[in-house]
Amino acid sequence: MALPPLLQNLRLPVIGSPMFIISGPELVQAQCRAGIVGSFPALNARPASQLDEWLCRLREERREGDAPFAVNLIVHKTNNRLDEDLALLAKHRVPLVITSLGAREDVNAAVHGWGGIVLHDVVSDAFARKAIEKGADGLVPVAAGAGGHAGTLSPFALMQEIRTWFDGPVALSGAIACGRSILAAQAMGADLAYIGSAWIATAEANAPAAYKQAVVDGGASDIVYSNLFTGVHGNYLRSSIVAAGMDPDNLPVSDPSKMDFGSGGNTAAKAWKDIWGSGQGIGAVRGVAPVAERVAQLAAEYEAAKAELAAKLRG
Repeated sequence: MALPPLLQNLRLPVIGSPMFIISGPELVQAQCRAGIVGSFPALNARPASQLDEWLCRLREERREGDAPFAVNLIVHKTNNRLDEDLALLAKHRVPLVITSLGAREDVNAAVHGWGGIVLHDVVSDAFARKAIEKGADGLVPVAAGAGGHAGTLSPFALMQEIRTWFDGPVALSGAIACGRSILAAQAMGADLAYIGSAWIATAEANAPAAYKQAVVDGGASDIVYSNLFTGVHGNYLRSSIVAAGMDPDNLPVSDPSKMDFGSGGNTAAKAWKDIWGSGQGIGAVRGVAPVAERVAQLAAEYEAAKAELAAKLRG
């Protein structure tokens, strides 16, 4: 199935994933102007009234030729802002909505009501089937190695299972941080690559300088997988856990029923503010750069990878 028109004609087949705290209008606007989909979590706009301001800004400052933007909604019952945020997305007719932590028929129907498209992130084939049954238009399979909340399955396993029954839009997430990996995602059957951690080390990201440098200095072995900080398993930078006074190799297991997205209720250290999320792909990030420069680098790597693969296939 062809991608919806909204997701065609991008400079690169990439969605910049929504990162808690990190993704704001500056980052999203830079991503869209560079030719990829930019996105941010609705919960980054605090108080809720700021979401209206951000959406107004993105609409008013949009230029002809910019890629579309997306907003991420946490649809889990613990999000007491969902109805208010959804109403604002409807007001601004946000073109692409990425839903997380539970598939909701009513949310999907609401987005479809204003002509929007819904992608739902999933960590297994079973969750993928539920999402589509409840009306999602496409999927974001979150494989092992993805930054923030992530699954444990190989992207090969996830993609081969999903593509046996679903031919709609798929954006693959999990340790993608270079052009070669974007091409690999497409080779596995994805339409788009869903990239997060590579944008932390950009000029436009809302991250402390030390966080950006930790991404530059880090590699796959510097990532720790734990559910301690929010109640949902995710990947975090080892150095930030050490800096918070904890042993990254001996973290306790949190009660999943006590999900906590941002206030840090499971520990004295606050998830995303003190404990920094990151995926395993950061070994490809060599320095802090403007978004436009990073997109140009990814595009050059992607084209080089295509040429190299074509040569190999020709023998």
